[in-house]
Amino acid sequence: MAFDVGYGITRRLGPITIDDARPRVTAALAAEGFGVITEIDMQATLEKKLGVKRPPYLILGACNPTLANRGLGIELAVGLFLPCNVVLAEDDGEMVASAVSPRAMFASIVPRPEGLDALADEVEEKLRRAIAAI
Repeated sequence: MAFDVGYGITRRLGPITIDDARPRVTAALAAEGFGVITEIDMQATLEKKLGVKRPPYLILGACNPTLANRGLGIELAVGLFLPCNVVLAEDDGEMVASAVSPRAMFASIVPRPEGLDALADEVEEKLRRAIAAI
């Protein structure tokens, strides 16, 4: 149950493969205006670089260009938090989809410029709907 954390928005998808989960995740993200702009296959990378065998673990960098642009207009350094990571991983015999919580991420920005909390809330709600729709 490693993905049951307060800084993630997580849904357990059951005993399906990562290949079955990925199109469901990208479709749910697309319905909320997010596209996947980066993809990191941690399983393959760690095996290649370290010879370590791990269960499937895929990090998708999701971006909603309109919301990203608004964020950069509020706080230029907010790009340090972009794109929003969405992880597909095997956890406790199940596939999980988990997105980072924008509210949790932006909480580290002190002081927070006006408008950033409202933007974090909007992005969080979109990600919550996407994860719930998978």
